[in-house]
Amino acid sequence: MKTAQSPMEVEKIEADFYYSLCAVARHYNGFEPMDTRTFGYPYNIALSVWEAENHLKRNVRNWNSLRLIQDDKGKTFFISEEQYNTGATLYYIPVIPLYKMLKDPKKKRAARLLLSVFAYLYHVADIPYYRQEDAYLYWQYEMISDWIEQDDEAELDSRKEELKVAQWCGEKVEQKIFNRKNLEVFGRRITTLRPKNDFEQECLNVAQGMFTLYTEYPATTVFQHAKYADDEAEQEDEVIAMNKYISFMADGKGWLYETLAESVNNEFNECGTTEEPTVLKEFSGASVTNCSLEFESRLFPLIGDLCYLLSND
Repeated sequence: MKTAQSPMEVEKIEADFYYSLCAVARHYNGFEPMDTRTFGYPYNIALSVWEAENHLKRNVRNWNSLRLIQDDKGKTFFISEEQYNTGATLYYIPVIPLYKMLKDPKKKRAARLLLSVFAYLYHVADIPYYRQEDAYLYWQYEMISDWIEQDDEAELDSRKEELKVAQWCGEKVEQKIFNRKNLEVFGRRITTLRPKNDFEQECLNVAQGMFTLYTEYPATTVFQHAKYADDEAEQEDEVIAMNKYISFMADGKGWLYETLAESVNNEFNECGTTEEPTVLKEFSGASVTNCSLEFESRLFPLIGDLCYLLSND
């Protein structure tokens, strides 16, 4: 904003500012802004911004920043940014452990329940599947396959076999979760499972959390608030896109996973920014969007629990 304004300009800026500040206060828990007008311009504005930021930082989950801007028409108002912090985590859901569970009579009941969880994440949350060509991990596995094919060392035979298992199991599990009947019986599988051990109880806990999300957000995807979804150039060159660190994968163990993780991390180290779920709210007089990051705040921890459960079985 300009440092020198006429008294009329200052009066308009202050009127817009306090109007927008009151809108921020109403939207976020109704805090009472301090009356800073006695401090004079621009210190009154600076003090009010400082106070608002401190309140939001302490009291609003996922709040990230508050910007005061002036548009082309000279109107002054706040834009608040809320962002879910994914914590530089790879949300890669292993598929092979579920395939093995389905073949184990002692774990088959829990495995069927997790089939419904997988189906929800696949069909509704829209998490990429590593056997589909539009998935980031598909090409990572293809690149690893090319490396193996170009190397003639005999000891690579076991690695070729590991890759074949990853491809074969991935296709088998995808065939199962592609069947939407797993969604239709989701609730029934939850109510009929009586946990007999800690593992089944943990599977049930994750499934109940996912089913609640499915019930409350029946058409919401994990990418609904992707920050750079419409900016392909920036996403490709500078940003770790959400669809690169959220995906189904083959397994979280073995040589193949270690190679995959190393390749992914090397690529991510070249990027300066991570795309995370973000909501912008403009307090310019129009009605403020009521969207939030509640869905993401519940989904991501559940995905983390699911990954841990499958990787440490």
